[in-house]
Amino acid sequence: MNTISPNRLGLVLGAFLGLYHAAWSALVAANLAKPLLDFVLYLHFIKVPIEVDAFEPIRAGMLVGITAVVGYVGGLVIGAIWNFAHRG
Repeated sequence: MNTISPNRLGLVLGAFLGLYHAAWSALVAANLAKPLLDFVLYLHFIKVPIEVDAFEPIRAGMLVGITAVVGYVGGLVIGAIWNFAHRG
């Protein structure tokens, strides 16, 4: 097996998680998050009263930034474990 670049994997996972949460923040800003959650929960046969707070740009930025960093670190760790497991 080939080794992978932990840095590249970290960047990919960080970008994915950051963009995913940026999309969620956009849904909250557009007032589309609650109907989407209601639909997803309906599909899973779940009834839970859920409230979506009003959009706050600073909180949205924190969400995107923190999840991107967590994704990057996760990618670094996964890449290092992969390379360790496939060393030869």
